[in-house]
Amino acid sequence: MKNYCKYLPISAEDEKWGLCTLDTGFGTIPGTTPYPSITHPSSYHFSWQNGRILSEYQLIYITGGEGIFESKSAGMQKIEAGSIILLFPNEWHRYKPDEETGWNEHWVGFKGPIADQLVEHKFFSRKDPIIQIGFRQEIVGFFEDIAARTKTENSGYQPLISGEILHLLGNVYAISKENAWQYTGAKQLVSKAQVILRENTHTSLTAEQVSAELGVSYSLFRRTFKKYTGISPGQYLIQLKIEKAKRLLNNPNVLIKEVAYELGFDSCFYFSKLFKEKTGLSPQNYRERYCIITTQS
Repeated sequence: MKNYCKYLPISAEDEKWGLCTLDTGFGTIPGTTPYPSITHPSSYHFSWQNGRILSEYQLIYITGGEGIFESKSAGMQKIEAGSIILLFPNEWHRYKPDEETGWNEHWVGFKGPIADQLVEHKFFSRKDPIIQIGFRQEIVGFFEDIAARTKTENSGYQPLISGEILHLLGNVYAISKENAWQYTGAKQLVSKAQVILRENTHTSLTAEQVSAELGVSYSLFRRTFKKYTGISPGQYLIQLKIEKAKRLLNNPNVLIKEVAYELGFDSCFYFSKLFKEKTGLSPQNYRERYCIITTQS
């Protein structure tokens, strides 16, 4: 793999986008060579003894070889091929490839309030800067495309590649979350529950009944389901019912009380109250606003 790196100018307009790209590159780093290369700007260079602090985020994908990493929040960790290293602004750190294996790396540096918000909401943590994603061709593709666009710097390229960084971060997060579950029975449990819930939007099925059908305690089921999906099984079912209600309300020939019955509600009043809580509109108001009534002349 040939080596490439580029440090990018950014304008005030680029920063208004909410995420801007500062630098990117890729290359093969033999273990016997100084790291990082002395060809990088002085603000990015560091010695292993002293480490460094950056004012930006960096995402580094190690696709071959191995090495070590250390940061103030995470301590010392081994880096293997298939690892993502996420560097945080104003966080002391240091890392380097193994002297025997070296490593292959793809990296991009960025900053902006969008990235700050992802950290603030705990999608990424300074305590867990090493993310194991394995070997993913699509992730390499993101890095390669970002680097390719920086070679020409065509008009409007900054928002474009910054959008790719956000897409890249979303993929890394999704893969890491998926990997965290794939070796446990939790993934299968939640997947089965989702199927059961989707197949029962027309009934009065409860989350407690689903847990009983799956043969686990309700507390364990609810905790596992919420950890995996972000919402409780009860709220998941309600969201499914509300989305189905919207589709049914688009048919002007279906009475609202029939929609409530179709979704397993014993009371049209309760259905209407819940629908308004979730959408901000009563079923009738929703129908008046969004239902397209066609007439024949």
